[in-house]
Parts: sequence; structure tokens; C-alpha cells
Amino acid sequence: MIKCYRDLIQLESFIERYQYLKLHGKVGEDTFGLDRYVNQTLYKSHKWRRTRSQIIIRDNGCDLGVEGHELDNYIVVHHMNPITLEDIEEERDIIFDPENLICCSSRTHQAIHFGDEGLLPKDFVQRRPNDTCLWR
Repeated sequence: MIKCYRDLIQLESFIERYQYLKLHGKVGEDTFGLDRYVNQTLYKSHKWRRTRSQIIIRDNGCDLGVEGHELDNYIVVHHMNPITLEDIEEERDIIFDPENLICCSSRTHQAIHFGDEGLLPKDFVQRRPNDTCLWR
């Protein structure tokens, strides 16, 4: 199944978007192996940095583009359909296509790749007076 931003934004909740994106990878499973330097060169390129900025603006800096899930640390721009060494070497459009990109936190990015919901950020809990008082 080819995933795209147009379909993703139809899903309203954060968890629905996560379920749509998760990949079920395995920890330690090679993605680029010894050719890791190739994708690191891509992520330092002017074209990638410009594309990354456009995606962050489009998603309002929110995790999976969901309002109320603003990111205040480093923002990962995730390829919804994983890219390959050949995609990078041949500079295929899929690398910079906004339909293949979404903002997420580092933890959400790991959860997507490894299919582990335990890595997802926890919802904010509103504090109340005396909620830590043991004798009340």
C-alpha cells in the first residue's frame, strides 16, 4: 500500500494516523547498512533543508500534523513510504514529494518504524490542586 499525506490528513486522531503509518520494523534491522553516509548527505543538502522547512510550516510543527500535538524539540520529517539507496542515488521525486512527508517527534518516528505504541508521547495530564497529597 502506498501511503500519502492526502489520505493521512483524513484521519482525525493522533493514534489513527500512527496506525496508518506504522511499519513493524525490527530493532537492529539495516536500512542503509554501510551506505548510511548516502542518506546523511541527502539530509544535509540545501534541497532537503528547504523541503523540510516547507513540511514543518505545512504541519504547523505538530506531531503527525495533529493540532494540539505541537513539537518543541527537534522535528523529524518522516518519509511515509521508506526510501531506498536507489531513490537517493537517482534523486527520485519520492524523496522530496510533500505527499510522502510528515512531521513527527523522534519518539513517534521510532514508534512508526518499530510498531511500538509504548514509544508514543503520553497525553498531557492537567494537574489539580492537592492531586499529589497522599492523605486526601
